[in-house]
Amino acid sequence: MYINIELYINTINVELIELQNISKSFGETEVLKDVSATFYPGKTNLIIGASGSGKTTLTKCIVGLIEPTVGHVLFTGEDFHSMKFKQKKTVRKEIGFLFQGSALFDSMTVEENITFTLSMFSDMSIEEQLDRANFCLQRTNLENVNQLYPAELSGGMKKRVAIARAIAMKPKYLFCDEPNSGLDPQTAAVIDNLIKEITEEYQMTTVVVTHDMNSVIEIGDNIIFIYKGEKWWEGSRDAILKTDNQEVVNFVYASKFMKTLRK
Repeated sequence: MYINIELYINTINVELIELQNISKSFGETEVLKDVSATFYPGKTNLIIGASGSGKTTLTKCIVGLIEPTVGHVLFTGEDFHSMKFKQKKTVRKEIGFLFQGSALFDSMTVEENITFTLSMFSDMSIEEQLDRANFCLQRTNLENVNQLYPAELSGGMKKRVAIARAIAMKPKYLFCDEPNSGLDPQTAAVIDNLIKEITEEYQMTTVVVTHDMNSVIEIGDNIIFIYKGEKWWEGSRDAILKTDNQEVVNFVYASKFMKTLRK
């Protein structure tokens, strides 16, 4: 039997995130129930579901903010919650975050917001940090904003600065929490497209938690629908518009605009 060794090596080194039978309880309340999923590199992997469905708890389990009661979270085949402190620290350095409210430091300039992360978690010189900050700002289509403060930026610009900061450490994994929250539809589309572009360009494993059905339709390569703590449905943005899963249908077509697409 012939085995392509190079192909095999490339396969096992892919930066996957795998969830194996994740359950989480707080006291007697079971918030997550036996959730298994795989998130792929170079794809925008979306976690969707109603408020209180367990999306946030699942995300916290993935990034290590809380431990699952049962199950495993694997980063490239390694069980994160079984790792020693130094191993976990290494993985965390490979994770970029885009927070719902951007979470920029108001007292720091745009440039300082980005270099702060680099100064804390890298061995770069000051010159290298500035070069990296400038590169990330250019990549997110921001110019001449280095010395501005967050209060001087629009909502969309803040999100792009937050993305620039999130990719500054060249992460293998990118987590985005409601990236379009508070944005007008046109600006939200810009952010969606930017997230998809950098995901494909850098082959990151991107996980987006969102309620925004426009995001689902525009960039949802791999979509996980969580319902009452369970993985209720999984598929692509094309498949979600055709599914007959009633709970998914109720969620997807809740708005009048989405109902017109179904007709």
